[in-house]
Amino acid sequence: MPAKIYTCKDADLKFFKGKTCAVIGFGSQGHAHALNLKESGVKVIIGLYPKSKSREVAKKLGFEVFDTAEAVKKADIVFIAVPDLTIPEVYEKDIAPNLHSGHTLLFSHGFAIHYKTIQPPKHVDIIMVAPKGPGHTVRRQYQEGKGVPALIAIHQNKSGNAKKTALTWAKGIGGTRGGVVETSV
Repeated sequence: MPAKIYTCKDADLKFFKGKTCAVIGFGSQGHAHALNLKESGVKVIIGLYPKSKSREVAKKLGFEVFDTAEAVKKADIVFIAVPDLTIPEVYEKDIAPNLHSGHTLLFSHGFAIHYKTIQPPKHVDIIMVAPKGPGHTVRRQYQEGKGVPALIAIHQNKSGNAKKTALTWAKGIGGTRGGVVETSV
């Protein structure tokens, strides 16, 4: 049986109405996801460490920028877009203490979950939205009205809406334009 390919008709950005998405990190993927989501009409804030050089860049692009812990507190969906080797430290210090029921943790690949470099709580959704290209390509394709195909995965579905969240995020970054396939982390 062929895999189901999800497209734009399978997600509705209205699902994010009234929700705040925090992008933690503003490198290749974080930058692309944040800008694409913002241009899709999604409320996006940026979480960075206090002396990050990306703070001014993000502010110039029109984002509200907060220290990571504060961004997590303000968000409904938390996209962890920092380097793999940095995730455990950022997670333990700034993310884990501020997670509450109703939060969704989102990753762009399964490294931290698969290799158990972090131990997320059972009371949050854990999803992956993984565009199959680097951030600059995700951004450029979106700007051209196209999209980079993406994978989604649902690792933990506490809310019952994890797949809907993943598909909505994928649509917001342009992934459903290129096609989205469900997999595992």
